[in-house]
Amino acid sequence: MRIAEAALDGKKRGGPVRAKMIKAARLLAGAHLFRRILRGHTIGVRAVVQDEAGGLLLVRHSYVAGWFFPGGGVEPGETTIEALARELDEEAGLRPVGEPGLFGVYLNRKLAARDHVLLYRVAAFERIRPFAPSLEIREAKFFPLDSLPEDVSRGTRSRIDELFAGTPAATDW
Repeated sequence: MRIAEAALDGKKRGGPVRAKMIKAARLLAGAHLFRRILRGHTIGVRAVVQDEAGGLLLVRHSYVAGWFFPGGGVEPGETTIEALARELDEEAGLRPVGEPGLFGVYLNRKLAARDHVLLYRVAAFERIRPFAPSLEIREAKFFPLDSLPEDVSRGTRSRIDELFAGTPAATDW
């Protein structure tokens, strides 16, 4: 699987550790797809987080190419704000300070006709632990707005344009 291999760039080809990491990334991608199919209606959250220099936090997953806002699915019994805090902790080692502000609600037709994404702006945060790569998240970095990676996902790029370039807000992710 090219995506799993791309997620492990910088590592030498071959070897039992690499094979296990590729297998784990493939299983994770399959689990995400399986969960989407079974759940029907899903709600996800994404966070727009800027550091003191104005850099934008983006994450790179092991199972899909490109850079994204941190976030993920809302689990049963969890509020969207709780899910946002959990995802920021898991993916970047950060905790929101104060109440995040809801920027928009989007339909993600690419995944399912019933998949919705809530985009929040996190005005302040604290680092609760250093970032460490995981099976799901390979990198989490703050990028200056004028030096974003070329492979920012289409949905993330559209939201950045809405937030910082004055592009009219869309309804679809």
